Amino acid sequence: MNLVAELRDRALLQDIMPGTEEQLMKEMTSGYIGFDPTADSLHVGNLVPITLLMRMQRAGHKPYALVGGATGMIGDPSGKSQERNLLDMDSIMHNCECIRRQLGKFIDFNDSVANAAVMVNNYDWFKDFSFLDFIRDIGKHISVNYMMAKDSVKNRLETGMSFTEFSYQLIQGFDFYHLHKNEHVILQVGGADQWGNIVTGTELIRRKGGGDAFAFTCKLITKSDGTKFGKSESGNIWLDRNKTSPYQFYQFWLKLADADAARMALVFSFKPVAEIKALIAEHETAPHLRKLQKALAEEMTVMVHSEEDLSFAQQASEMLFNPDSVSLLRSFNEQQLLEVMDGVKQVNGPKEALTEGLDLISFLAESGVFVSKGEAKKMLQNGGVSINKEKVTALDFRLNQEHLLNGKYVLVQKGKKDFTLAIFG
Repeated sequence: MNLVAELRDRALLQDIMPGTEEQLMKEMTSGYIGFDPTADSLHVGNLVPITLLMRMQRAGHKPYALVGGATGMIGDPSGKSQERNLLDMDSIMHNCECIRRQLGKFIDFNDSVANAAVMVNNYDWFKDFSFLDFIRDIGKHISVNYMMAKDSVKNRLETGMSFTEFSYQLIQGFDFYHLHKNEHVILQVGGADQWGNIVTGTELIRRKGGGDAFAFTCKLITKSDGTKFGKSESGNIWLDRNKTSPYQFYQFWLKLADADAARMALVFSFKPVAEIKALIAEHETAPHLRKLQKALAEEMTVMVHSEEDLSFAQQASEMLFNPDSVSLLRSFNEQQLLEVMDGVKQVNGPKEALTEGLDLISFLAESGVFVSKGEAKKMLQNGGVSINKEKVTALDFRLNQEHLLNGKYVLVQKGKKDFTLAIFG
């Protein structure tokens, strides 16, 4: 498999150092990608480097995943408009360990295979490296003029950057040198904004010891409107199910705009390019069916979570948007119900009032589901209100204990897509 040609076909390749494609075609090659431990979970924005490691391994190469225990203490200025807040050592080490566990789901670390993945932490080789030793042994090989010419520095000159961030490219460059010297890693891969840092590494290798060093970068993934990919209205879409539920994760892909779905399918899917292009063509004939989004949502949910999580996500979607799904709603346990209802408006109600029956119109108005009893009554008469997926038309309808889901919840729906979770208890 020609990895570089595959990335070109997927419109992913940005910059590539001469000889890189030939090297990857010649033999198994050790290459690394770095991950910044700014949080205790990776997110959808990290899926590009994750899938790159997966593609490298599937192409027969040996992937190295570097977690930046040391560089995470500094902060990469690439693509940043201002200096970020720095984390303490305990937080960084905790985040590194969490990332290690997550990556184990995507690449094979089994030593029994020749190209088993390896995980490293640059804190291991920086913790005993004194500042004086570093500027004497490493800093003298890279000039300030060379560092100032990098876009990651030039783009920040107007707003200003600290020496801490200025030194980042030299420290990342040393990572490549260290792995080249000690682990025979001769390839570094990253996003397009990392090209300057990566080239600093190849330059350091050339000046300090010689030897082959290769690199390529992939395009930065943005949405059609130019905004950052991997975020929703509520923030990052995390790979940790405790931060972003599998249902929300599935919905993120399902809701991709048509203008984004085709590109994202090529970037993230492991289906053959010809199969994806056929799916794109099929989607374009009937975009309202969202076949492309569904296929990508299914593949990504299984890859990051599981077949079981996909099944639940599909059932939950069916429950929300199919009016004949009463039994499915009642089958959800409390955790599943809250997972599906995460982000949905919530109101509280008096549980004791359910014993004798709670007037629905009064409750809908007083809890704020409707602005007034008149509006609630009008919507009820027009068949626009459902309780637990069952339409309600009787003006004297009363809520009681039998309507409670898992002993404390009632799902109120007005219209087709406006949900409120009422909590009694």
